This record gives sequence, structure tokens and C-alpha cells, in this order.
Amino acid sequence: MKTLTGTPTHKLTIDKREIAIQTISCLLVLLFVYAAGSKLMDYTKFRVEIGKSPLLTAFAAPVAIAVPIIELVIALLLSFTRTRLPGLYASFTLMVLFTAYIFYILRFSPYVPCSCGGVLQKLNWTTHLWFNLFFVLLAALGVLIFPYLEPSKSNKAPCPADSPSSSH
Repeated sequence: MKTLTGTPTHKLTIDKREIAIQTISCLLVLLFVYAAGSKLMDYTKFRVEIGKSPLLTAFAAPVAIAVPIIELVIALLLSFTRTRLPGLYASFTLMVLFTAYIFYILRFSPYVPCSCGGVLQKLNWTTHLWFNLFFVLLAALGVLIFPYLEPSKSNKAPCPADSPSSSH
């Protein structure tokens, strides 16, 4: 922890772990809100592509509804101080599941469906795998360093959307 002196009467304390948690949380919120929004904006295409998946064909309808909802719920968990750690665990779990799915599709599937929306659909599957692995590691890092924040610091907002009054 470093202390910067502004004026003689005020000190600004910067904790690198706090900045890391806030940055990780914001990146995950952006990812999940963008991904869910892309799926919901072209829901029909998303559901059709999920239906073509060799693993998910039988579950296309519930999966197509559940995935964007889960992504938005996780984004909300990450946005509030009291639910940030469960949000980091949920982010890690969902990203591991997405990554395992991509690995399976790349390794064992004769057909590779494209169910991602927005700019993510422009990635080839190998690049998408690396993209997901990056976010798996990011979420894992968040889970690992979160317990080391000072109790007062772990109640700070990850993003501007979370106001200090919402942590009471």
C-alpha cells in the first residue's frame, strides 16, 4: 500500500489489490453485459445456433433463456460490494464452463456452431478459447486476492454504478 500526499491535510491511500479487484470486476461486468445484450438482441439466432450444438440440442430452449439471464445476474453480483465475492466465484465457474464447452467443440465436434453475438462472433474458435482462458484466469485472480483486502476496502465499489451508500 502506498500513500500519496496531496495537500498537507489530505492523504490518498492506494491499495493495489483493491484496484485489481475493481478492475477485474469491471472487466467481467462489461464482458457479461455485452455478451448477454448481444444474445438478447439477436435471440432467435442465438437459440437456433444453440440448437445446432451437438451438446445442447436437447436443451436449446432453456439454455438460450438461462445463459443471458445468468450473465446479467453475475454482472449484478459483481456490481455490489456485498455480493462481489460470490460474483467472482460465479464468473470463474461460468467462464470455466464456457471454456470447457469450446474445448469440447474444437476437439470432438464435427460441427462448430456460432452462438456468440457481437464482436465475439468474429473470433475464430481457437482465439475464442484463449479469450475465455484469459477471463477464467482474471476471475480466478479476483477470487484469490479478494480475501486479502482490508475489511473496509472490500466494501468499496467495483464500478461507478455502485454508490458508497449501497454497501450499508
